[in-house]
Amino acid sequence: MSRCMWTLWSALLCLALGTVGLAEPVPVAGQGFVARIELDGAIGPAAAEYVDDAMQRATREGATAIVLRLDTPGGLADSMRQIVSSILASHIPVLGYVAPDGARAASAGTYILYACHIAAMAPATHLGAATPVSLGGGNTPMPPPVPSPLGGPAPAKSAEKPSASESVARDAEANKVLNDAIAYIRSLAQLRGRDAAWAEQAVRGAATLTASEAVERHVVDFMATDTSALLTQANGRTVRVANQALTLKLAGLAVRDYAPNWRTRFLGIITNPTIAYMLLLAGIYGLILEAFHPGALLPGIAGGICLLIGLYALQLLPVNYAGLALMALGVALLLTEALTPAAGAVGVGGVIAFVIGSIMLFNTGVPGYAVNLGVIGGIAFCAVALLALILRLVMRARSTRPFSGEQHMLQTTGELLQAVQPGSESWALVGGERWRVHCETALPAGARVRVLRREGLQLWVAPL
Repeated sequence: MSRCMWTLWSALLCLALGTVGLAEPVPVAGQGFVARIELDGAIGPAAAEYVDDAMQRATREGATAIVLRLDTPGGLADSMRQIVSSILASHIPVLGYVAPDGARAASAGTYILYACHIAAMAPATHLGAATPVSLGGGNTPMPPPVPSPLGGPAPAKSAEKPSASESVARDAEANKVLNDAIAYIRSLAQLRGRDAAWAEQAVRGAATLTASEAVERHVVDFMATDTSALLTQANGRTVRVANQALTLKLAGLAVRDYAPNWRTRFLGIITNPTIAYMLLLAGIYGLILEAFHPGALLPGIAGGICLLIGLYALQLLPVNYAGLALMALGVALLLTEALTPAAGAVGVGGVIAFVIGSIMLFNTGVPGYAVNLGVIGGIAFCAVALLALILRLVMRARSTRPFSGEQHMLQTTGELLQAVQPGSESWALVGGERWRVHCETALPAGARVRVLRREGLQLWVAPL
């Protein structure tokens, strides 16, 4: 009996140890697989969350290394720093790879590539142009020209000379933003042993390099035509991961793709500036229709959902609130024109404010975060067409004959139901109703008459 209990306890202990080992696998170089994460498009909160989750999942599942494939025009600084932090905190090597042919790692992508343990590029790719831009739109002003200690190009002097206070404030803000970005990318370059001088040029002067030039300048480690070539050339190299030297053994390992989950895909869709813009408009007009037709329910429910999703997306996007205010003013003016027609003056102002606000809404200078101008043009055209239709209906309403009230009655004709003597009364059918009529002329039954005036419930008529 004791032998059976000992065997049972041994089996349970082995099972528990095996479960712990499966829950937190320890990656071993030269075994397992390589996880591939594809970072395509603009870098925003959805992309940063996807990269962080995919890297953690790959680590848990025992990946030997991670290939981060880049093809991005840039994006938000906060999201870029989140991705860089995930790479720096990774316990397995991360291989940054700009691919496929024709791809780029511009702006924020350059920082991410510098942070990777191994950096590689496919032929016909490029990187650089990492100058920070302000969320208010336009590039960050350059600081006053000073010689670069690392040979970088000195910024050009401005053609205009602002006032002393404006110049000091602008230079202080420019220096803070620019120097912070330079220090950040130089620290990444020094950590990975790459060209820090060119990194500063990429930030200070928006310098760019092709793949072959990047290899010559030691900005990236090598060129690779595909993922297999990347793993082959990275095999045997030594990198520092979690403060420990690690020799990569990646040749021949299987590659497993880590696609974004449904939540990341959903966030990626709604944080597309054009989609967020359409959601906002759908929400606004849905609530307006519900206000005009209480009880319809469908416009109000759909509009509320779209508006809430659109507002959530705005929290994740670099919004220009002046543009948002102009859009709201434009919608308000268009509604004012529809409710109280003013010969188009208010409506034209509303269309102008709406179009300018739409263009400014996400025009922050951040690559990949702008509303499609074709969508703005189409919506503006529809607004102008609707305004023209409203004005046309108003003009027609002013020129048409009355169809109700006293004026309408005076132009109505009818038919006598009974004969009438001069100066006496009878009955007539006028507008489908029986009316008591008074006539100064003798008329037989069935005669057509025209209404002259009305006094209370009696009509004065004359022969038609």
